[in-house]
Amino acid sequence: MHFAPDTEASLAFTVDLANTVAGATKSGLDELATPAQLTALFVAHRFSGRLDGTETELAEVRATRELLRRIWLLGRDAAAGELNAMLRSARALPRLMRHDGLDWHLHATDPAAPLAERIRVEVALALVDVVRTDETGRLRACAARDCAGVLVDLSRNGSKRFCSIRCGNRMNTIAFRQRAAG
Repeated sequence: MHFAPDTEASLAFTVDLANTVAGATKSGLDELATPAQLTALFVAHRFSGRLDGTETELAEVRATRELLRRIWLLGRDAAAGELNAMLRSARALPRLMRHDGLDWHLHATDPAAPLAERIRVEVALALVDVVRTDETGRLRACAARDCAGVLVDLSRNGSKRFCSIRCGNRMNTIAFRQRAAG
């Protein structure tokens, strides 16, 4: 499955943001616990616009993370309602932009808007494409029993089950040991 490059980038960002929760990280810790960690995520994903680096901003982004984790696993109709509400609350006005070496892509908020609002709107725009193409089944929870991670399956056959190679290897090892013992 292929979406527009900015949609795929927003989906990848959402997975990375959602998977900073303690149950989804390699460290087992919340990896969005400090403004510095938020800044690193912001920079790694080439997010543009305002970044305050404050505890308040961090708290707002963490709340957005929980909202996006919930929406990620909703069915198509429920997700559409949530996405409409997110776009409406931000008074989103989509427009094509080109900046920082990136080709034409969508923005729908002012670059000076709070980071959490910009995240919600950009992710909502990406998820609108997922809903419109009836591909919400590609947004999943990790199949590893002990992982709280989420994933987006962009593979051709839609068979991705784990949020990371680490989870896939761990579950395959467990299955192998169970077969060998049985």
